[in-house]
Amino acid sequence: MLTAFENIPAEERIIVALDCSRDMAIDLAEKLRGRAKWVKIGMTLYYACGPSIIAAFKQRGYKVFLDLKLHDIPFQIEGAAKAAGMTGADMITMHTLGGQAMLEAAQRGAEAAARERGSATAVTLGITVLTSMDEESLGQIGIERTPAEQVALLAGLAKDAGISGVVASPQEAAALRDLLGPRSYIVTPGVRPVGADKGDQSRVATPAEAFANGASHIVIGRPVTRAEDPAAAFDAIVASLR
Repeated sequence: MLTAFENIPAEERIIVALDCSRDMAIDLAEKLRGRAKWVKIGMTLYYACGPSIIAAFKQRGYKVFLDLKLHDIPFQIEGAAKAAGMTGADMITMHTLGGQAMLEAAQRGAEAAARERGSATAVTLGITVLTSMDEESLGQIGIERTPAEQVALLAGLAKDAGISGVVASPQEAAALRDLLGPRSYIVTPGVRPVGADKGDQSRVATPAEAFANGASHIVIGRPVTRAEDPAAAFDAIVASLR
């Protein structure tokens, strides 16, 4: 299925995960400036620095994926999503396991922030099944479905709740594209260039495979951030997609 993202340049669909210290993140941002368009700020960096770290990247011209994986009762999540949106983040995440009412609350919060800021609403993404998890680890928490079945169930909740899209492994992206349609965001972590170490990821694919499967954006961290030359590593990934 063709998607609404097909004609966007590859470098604008790669999100570099900065799961490191503030100093290292700023250094990487400077090295990748003019190449990468997106950075991901997760719990490691945000909990250490707070909203100021988002402003630091926005001032350098980056779009920011704020990946805090919100998960609580709907009242709390509506407020949390609004607060996340008020930082200027361009994407925010929440766990689909919180249910449809919680996801709807997250969307309301993101929209409220946009109205207050006079800006576009942040892309809202539902976390489905973490890419570190496999069938055995799902079974350990009482889920008897396969990862693909669980992802499809949770993605359906996200669609019904009206949020922008989902986060899932690239292995499920093709089925999700059929389920969610051509305009939904499907952001895939667990992406590794050919020959790269899988690390703690279980369900992985190469950048080209992820996009071929229907991903709108891919998240790549250590293969770029821990490379001897992060800019060259990023350029090589972009070149492989051309």
